[in-house]
Amino acid sequence: MDKYQQKAIRIMEWLMLIAAILLVIIGKLTGDTFFLRLATEALIFGGLALSVDLLLGIVGLLSLGQALYFGFGAYLSAVILRDWIASFWACILIVTFASALLGWITSYIALRSKGVYFALISFGLAQVFAKSIYNTRSLGASDGMVGVPIIQIPLPFITLNLGDAVTFFVITFIFMGSIYFALKYFLYTPLGRIWAGVRSNESRLPYLGYNTAAPKRIAFILAAMVAGVSGALYPMLRGFVSPELMYFSVSGNAVITVVLGGVGTLIGPLFGSSLLMILKSVIGTLTLHHHIVIGMIFVVLVIFAPKGIVGMLSTKLKERGMR
Repeated sequence: MDKYQQKAIRIMEWLMLIAAILLVIIGKLTGDTFFLRLATEALIFGGLALSVDLLLGIVGLLSLGQALYFGFGAYLSAVILRDWIASFWACILIVTFASALLGWITSYIALRSKGVYFALISFGLAQVFAKSIYNTRSLGASDGMVGVPIIQIPLPFITLNLGDAVTFFVITFIFMGSIYFALKYFLYTPLGRIWAGVRSNESRLPYLGYNTAAPKRIAFILAAMVAGVSGALYPMLRGFVSPELMYFSVSGNAVITVVLGGVGTLIGPLFGSSLLMILKSVIGTLTLHHHIVIGMIFVVLVIFAPKGIVGMLSTKLKERGMR
């Protein structure tokens, strides 16, 4: 990663922070919660995109079934909050460990292959789980689960109500920011260097004395945890979950988001998720065929900006630096 790309990433980090502050101020002054709810959902799906970017951009593994862990986290969160205990911290803790366990189990299936075969196996695993949920009556079957209560988060000096749009947005922003900086930290550790080596040329690493199986499994489990925790926030926001959260369209949108923002940049997926959500909202009000329009925009961006928004910005910074 050159200095221009690093500078572009820093600029986008500040843009995300400034946009979040402005949304909170506008939401407080106007009382309009629509855009805050939309931004919160964009951040939640941005967490799913982060998990895809960890595998695709950092390790070089294209997952077409990351919605499995997102949907798993969402369903488990809904069950915990509705039927077990309405505790935010207990829910996040249980979902984190359960997602890690699920990622550890499925890694022994998915990581037996590489390239397109890995992508197809990850896709197949998600389909199996989605159809299983779809046919399970106790989980609402095709109708999904409704009735997830509004959660209170007790803190030492204050109790936060997630029914308040501003509060929920701030909590989600802090959560996703923490995940982002944690993953960013990993990139500069020895483990992160091995991930970069796996992405560049996995076959050479054993000659340097490195075993690639364990680092890949760690990345896979981390990605499952990130997707699961992101999914856990979804029913808290919407009050329901459905099997569609595990469908290929969700995984596909996450991959599109990563490519749109910039593969391997981490901030790109968060930025791309916000942009994709805005496009869906704005274009969706103009035409029922908004998927066609968004698809055309995506094709154009891939052709003229193959490195995504971050890559396009870093190229502009490089051109200015050479003048």
